[in-house]
Amino acid sequence: MTSTSRIIYDERLTAPKTWWVMAALFGISLALVFFPYGPVAALIALAIGTCLAGMYVSSQGSTRIRVTGDTLFVADARIPLKDLGQPEALQGEEARAWRTYKADLRAFMVMRSFLPNAVRVEVLDPEDPTPYLYLSTRTPDLLAKALGKE
Repeated sequence: MTSTSRIIYDERLTAPKTWWVMAALFGISLALVFFPYGPVAALIALAIGTCLAGMYVSSQGSTRIRVTGDTLFVADARIPLKDLGQPEALQGEEARAWRTYKADLRAFMVMRSFLPNAVRVEVLDPEDPTPYLYLSTRTPDLLAKALGKE
């Protein structure tokens, strides 16, 4: 493995365990709605409701952020680090501000409601209309350090 392909940072934005509990409860509540139509209808509703809710939770937790020596991989995007500016770790109110009233509609944003912290990094490529990246993360300081120019 070369130095440019070595993984510096890797995070999967998995959904919290409570979301899986809510998915199961959704299936149970749907089964209760269909129970007056018989136990078979309730079992079918339980299976379908739990599967649909589980697919939604799984899709929310499938995004991965990975930084190698020269590239940022986030979702389906591959961005060369040379095209990125200095990263800024955002926590609390500042992160909320950048995902609400300070947000630019052209920005590339990977937001997860269950992750209050983020990293914001400007895009320096003059050919790219994207002004910055906003990446929700559990460890904004580590991601900013991985993206930083040292």
